[in-house]
Amino acid sequence: MPIIHKLLEITTEPGINIHNITPQIQEFVDTSGINNGQVLVFSRHTTTALAINENEVRLLEDVKVFLQKLAPEGDKYLHNDLHLRDVPEDEPINAHSHLMAMMLTTSEVIPIVDGKLGLGTWQAVLFFELDGARKRTIFLQLSGE
Repeated sequence: MPIIHKLLEITTEPGINIHNITPQIQEFVDTSGINNGQVLVFSRHTTTALAINENEVRLLEDVKVFLQKLAPEGDKYLHNDLHLRDVPEDEPINAHSHLMAMMLTTSEVIPIVDGKLGLGTWQAVLFFELDGARKRTIFLQLSGE
């Protein structure tokens, strides 16, 4: 059974932003020659996350508000005491971003059936930037026949 991988690159904006990466994943499947199997989607950063949900503008705004309530940026966090840590000069104040990422997930596995992602009607693979703005990479690994 072949295993193929690819890095997907995304340039994000500051703060919380959500990207529908379903089309890029489907394109990877289309060019792979694999018709049945599965694709692993893995976020390679500690202040980003993934989820499968509906890609609807008002829902995505609700999600942003919900995440900000879970880990408000202005709260006191030990991780933000940069003077007590050995960190690079450009280290951001971002404990809230790490905490939000921990409430989501870093990976999703999606079935491939007849060359198509086995997602439901309203499902999309969403990539969450929780810190930004940065260039991010998402690891895709496709296996099957």
